[in-house]
Amino acid sequence: MTDFRYKLGKKPARPNAIKLKLKDFQVGSLPAYPKSYGHQGLITTWNMYGNDQYGDCVWAGAGHEHILWNKEAGKIVNFTDQSILAAYSAVTGFNPNDPNSDQGTDMEEAAKWRRHVGLLDTNNERHPVGAYLDIEVGNIDMIKQAAYLYSAVGIGIQFPASAMDQFNAGKPWSIKYRSPIEGGHYVPVVGYDSRYIYVVTWGKIQPCTYGFIRKYMDEGIVYLSHDFITGTGKSLEGFDMQTLLNDLNSL
Repeated sequence: MTDFRYKLGKKPARPNAIKLKLKDFQVGSLPAYPKSYGHQGLITTWNMYGNDQYGDCVWAGAGHEHILWNKEAGKIVNFTDQSILAAYSAVTGFNPNDPNSDQGTDMEEAAKWRRHVGLLDTNNERHPVGAYLDIEVGNIDMIKQAAYLYSAVGIGIQFPASAMDQFNAGKPWSIKYRSPIEGGHYVPVVGYDSRYIYVVTWGKIQPCTYGFIRKYMDEGIVYLSHDFITGTGKSLEGFDMQTLLNDLNSL
């Protein structure tokens, strides 16, 4: 077992920083989400994007989200450590030569930058998101519904020391009472089943118990991205993204 203390890097949650709420947007009838969901098996290698050395988890997670979205749409997109760290620098002033500048990222500020600018891939193309909405903290049903409708969902957690030990041991994240909080961490939700929510972090898929999410999640964002839309104009589940964006713009 490798006992490595990986970097975190999510700044404290700011309640109501994101004005648009998923619970307000999802009106009317919605398709029932299945008992299990996820296309994470499409990706064979999840890169660290520097998150083993720097507190850029919000940006490493963004890279993972776009890679998965594009793979779902039958497209191959790649990012380098340098391009992910450049985004971290653009928003926070991070300088890899100055350890004091490695202070992490506010999730809403990152989402705003992603909407207006977007990550730069190895083909020199930008990948903005179309919109982003706040997702209710600890609401497992909403997380599942959002993951099913919009693919990866980003959540912030107050990260307990026990979770690092569980990660190093290859065990699911679960509640360990009286474990001290080491800081904030960002992870994309990429799937779920009847027992776990599955996230990506530090180069691998990590299962989390529902109880862990309810206890430690402190903020969440669902992104609407054109990247996971196939040539038919729909997602793999058959949802029309342009209709979703039109509905959002009407709010």
